[in-house]
Amino acid sequence: MDNKKNRTAIILAGGKSSRMGSDKGLLLFKGIPFIQHIINAVAPLVNDIIIVSSNPNYSAFGLQRIEDIVPDSGPIGGLHAGLTRTKTENNLVISCDVPLVTSELLKKLIAHEKEDFDSIQFEAAGKTMPLIALYRKNCAAVCEKLLISGERRLRQLVLNVNTKTIQVSEKEQFLVANINTIEDLKAIKNGVEY
Repeated sequence: MDNKKNRTAIILAGGKSSRMGSDKGLLLFKGIPFIQHIINAVAPLVNDIIIVSSNPNYSAFGLQRIEDIVPDSGPIGGLHAGLTRTKTENNLVISCDVPLVTSELLKKLIAHEKEDFDSIQFEAAGKTMPLIALYRKNCAAVCEKLLISGERRLRQLVLNVNTKTIQVSEKEQFLVANINTIEDLKAIKNGVEY
């Protein structure tokens, strides 16, 4: 049986959204904010959900909202804040710009949770996805070291911990599509699969 009591979801919603021009997690898809789609996907799989964002509008979702410990430090800063605050060993980390992600897809990460890895990430179309991944709490210390050294790239964290990469099947690749631009948003609204 799946023990979701030892798993937290950390949703990273602190990005600048410069290409979109507005906060991506609050954009609507099918009349529902992106972040609510993600909350709906992770809720059956976790015991707790943390939103990492300095935007007070995210408090409206009724979940714990925290801010970066090291401000303006990118995704690695958001991950550091979430992993520092979490009370669980296993943490499902997702950026707020993947509204098509599903519980079924995320279960494929969780299936490897008992293996001896610090992080388990997806790869789709040759691109690794460290922002749809499982991280152990001990990665917080590695994040901190990288931040102190001035490193902001999440890929450096993945290279510095024991990481497993799982392939996303071709037919599921659209589920992990990052919606970064108005064109991306129009494409999913028109039912285009990536």
